[in-house]
Amino acid sequence: MKSAARTVELLEVLAARGDRPARLQELADELEVPRSSMYALLQTLISRGWVRTDVTGSLYGIGIHALLTGTGYLDSDPRVRVVRPYLDEASEALGETIHMGRLDGHDVAYLATRESHEYLRTISRVGRRLPAHVGALGKVLLAERPDGELPPGPYEALTPNSHTTRAALAADLAGIRARGHSVDREEGVLGIIGFGFALRYDSPAQDAISCSVPVARLTPGHEEQIVAVMREIRAKIEATVPAAGGAAVHWR
Repeated sequence: MKSAARTVELLEVLAARGDRPARLQELADELEVPRSSMYALLQTLISRGWVRTDVTGSLYGIGIHALLTGTGYLDSDPRVRVVRPYLDEASEALGETIHMGRLDGHDVAYLATRESHEYLRTISRVGRRLPAHVGALGKVLLAERPDGELPPGPYEALTPNSHTTRAALAADLAGIRARGHSVDREEGVLGIIGFGFALRYDSPAQDAISCSVPVARLTPGHEEQIVAVMREIRAKIEATVPAAGGAAVHWR
């Protein structure tokens, strides 16, 4: 069991580093294991495609089998399959970037994205994780839960606009509940405003959709259009996706 946990921890560390490869000693230090044990584990994972190394054998990164497994997760999830066409519909109607995300602990994982053709891509991508307190997707899902479940803080600030205290976040969540959707005003990415809508086919909701817009493109009229279209898309999704009680497999 310890070996399995160590393997998962190593893969998570490498995945979190993105395009920054790691050296053997860095990994051994971070996971607090002997250098020799880390080397043996890396060689095993390299042989199976879960880890890759450079031509010198001194740098390590996440391997292609991690991608294949992640793709398998998306392909096996019936809700992601159902939601994808509606993301296309929202993107075509609004000309903006549309996301689907799922709450995972204190983070949100992006499961599907439709990029706008009107502006350069943001840092969002399938598989990306963001702290739930800084984005439209995460905040609207946190608002589906009692404030007592919020971590005590302080919270990480990704921009000067990020909530860093539990009190500030709780006040925002109260507004989201009253409004029915979340607004992320450059809290996760400077220059980007997001609007999030919980998908209530689970209780509490685990999934949400959002629309991201550059500040320069957002007018009061466009904001009204975004909210109207996204509410309509949410209603279509909730009417199509079966509730958990009707699902063939009950994942937890």
